[in-house]
Amino acid sequence: MKRTILAGLAYFAIVLGTGFVLGAIRVPFLVPRFGERWAELAEMPLMAAVIFLAAGFILRRFPEIRTPARSLAAGVLALALTLSAELGLAVVLQSQTLADFIQSRDKVSGSVYLGLLLVFAVMPRLRLSSHHRPEANGGVG
Repeated sequence: MKRTILAGLAYFAIVLGTGFVLGAIRVPFLVPRFGERWAELAEMPLMAAVIFLAAGFILRRFPEIRTPARSLAAGVLALALTLSAELGLAVVLQSQTLADFIQSRDKVSGSVYLGLLLVFAVMPRLRLSSHHRPEANGGVG
C-alpha cells in the first residue's frame, strides 16, 4: 500500500510539474498569439506524451504496483491529487468558486482536458502490458 501511494505521488509530481513548466510557456507566449483554446490544444499532445512516459517510469521504479489493481490505484490517486491542486489553486489564488472554475474552461479544450485526465488516471494500468510482472515469471526480471 505504501509503495502504491508513493508511486501515485511520483506520477502526480512528474505530470503536474511538467504541466506547470508548459503552462509557464503557454500563457505568456502562445495564448496572446493563438488564443486560450488553441494554446491549450497545442499543449495536450505534449502532456499526453508525458503521461505515457511517466506511467512507464513509475511501473519501472515501483515494480510492486505491477498489478491491475495497484497500477490503477496509483493512477486514481494521482488524478485525485491533480484535481485537488487545480481546484485549490483556482479557489485560493484566483478567488473562484467551483462553479466559476468549471464555467471558465473553454468548451473544446476543456473537454479534451477532461478526456486527458481520464487517460492520466488509467495510463499506469494501460501500460502494464509493456512491463512484465515479476510474479508472472517467478520473480526473474
